[in-house]
Amino acid sequence: MNFNDLYFQKKEDLIEAIETFGFLPYFANHIEGFSIEEHAHPKIWFSDEVGAWEWKGPIIQETRCAYGKFIDKKAMYISKKWFYDFANYRRDGYDFDARFEDHLATYNEQFLYNIIASKHSIRSKDAKAIGGYIKPKKKGQDQWEPRKGFDTTINKLQMMTYVLITDFDYEVDKNGNTYGWGVAKYATPENFYGPSFSKHVYKRTPEESRERIKKHLLKVLPNATKDDIDYFLK
Repeated sequence: MNFNDLYFQKKEDLIEAIETFGFLPYFANHIEGFSIEEHAHPKIWFSDEVGAWEWKGPIIQETRCAYGKFIDKKAMYISKKWFYDFANYRRDGYDFDARFEDHLATYNEQFLYNIIASKHSIRSKDAKAIGGYIKPKKKGQDQWEPRKGFDTTINKLQMMTYVLITDFDYEVDKNGNTYGWGVAKYATPENFYGPSFSKHVYKRTPEESRERIKKHLLKVLPNATKDDIDYFLK
């Protein structure tokens, strides 16, 4: 399968591409043609029909792929097979506690990470409430300012691969129909995948993982240069 020949019209097209190529960004990026956006039929991309946006949760659950803001703080699917190497490279071989102890993560990152890691999965609005990022809807409790920086911190944790999105919860109308963008549910890869993740993620050196990914992407993306891949992985 050639990436340039893809044309996404149904959920199964996306699933096949994730499993075949391992990496599938949502939005156009510096590697021309390497995104869902550039190969999506208009009916599945910002239309009134159920499409790419509504399929996110089902695709994650059906394939157990990783999904999150992994590239330039933008969304991307990564197959479970390739996420081990991607996480190992992005983490530089560190689990989160070791990274914090070596002063490579901030207190704000540790604070939010611990909230998410304490749950099997947690909705973004629940994590915000627990962490004090939003004020509780109770009288007499409006004398304090909410914690700032949730979006910045959650994006950084995703870019470092310590947190991913595992599903989306949607509002339901009186007729039982879902609507809206959906509320993201977050988890650590360790909680989402279980013990197998910790067992496999650090089996290679970060540089070995990087080279495996680079070699793979150069193979499946014939129009991409080595510099393109280096920029993509940074």
